[in-house]
Amino acid sequence: MEKILTDFLRNGKKNFVFIGEAGSGKSEIAINFAINFTKIQDRPVHFFDMDQTKPLFRSRDISQRLAEEQVILHYEDQFFDAPTTVGGLREHLSDENCIVIVDVGGDHTGSRLIGAFSDCLNRANTQNFFVINAYRPWSKNLVTIDGTMARVLGMAHIDLKNVSIMSNPNVGLTTTAEEAAAGNDRVRELIGEYFAVDYMCAMEELCPKLQEKTDIPILPISLYLTYEWNQ
Repeated sequence: MEKILTDFLRNGKKNFVFIGEAGSGKSEIAINFAINFTKIQDRPVHFFDMDQTKPLFRSRDISQRLAEEQVILHYEDQFFDAPTTVGGLREHLSDENCIVIVDVGGDHTGSRLIGAFSDCLNRANTQNFFVINAYRPWSKNLVTIDGTMARVLGMAHIDLKNVSIMSNPNVGLTTTAEEAAAGNDRVRELIGEYFAVDYMCAMEELCPKLQEKTDIPILPISLYLTYEWNQ
């Protein structure tokens, strides 16, 4: 992962925005980006948890671990289902002296909130990712993938030209290299006529086998979010 993140920095990227439906794994990926950025460069890393979905796993659930890793977490508590905007986002997106990670809510509500910052999200210093997990119901065919992307990215007012597709094929903790490779191939097959899969994510221990099964860059992921049934 270090080489890919270093390349982003070398190309002038300092803001990293993760968008995708609930359950796609974007929060886990965003956490990995944040923690790894603290290790490879000296600027402070600010993490904005904009996730409005409940009771699914959210980045704020590991606030103590993020603090231990020197990641500065920003979020607002929600009252019932009222959407909340986290303060300071625009300021930090515009500040070249820090790295910003944004974990956008996994539905149209979160995307609508982030849309207020679309002028920043469409700048050259921002890398937007749309995360697709081939094993989720909304990724079963091109119609559902295209519909989800159109709805979520439309609400966020992000230009499609400024979005990289990130494949995150998994069925949970038991995912095998074969399942990850098959899921990635499925996404490429479904969207290949219209979009390229720019990056693939996989649990770190699966990456050596996957390197032989795909030609796209693979981002090794460590698991940080709590899985209560695995404790």
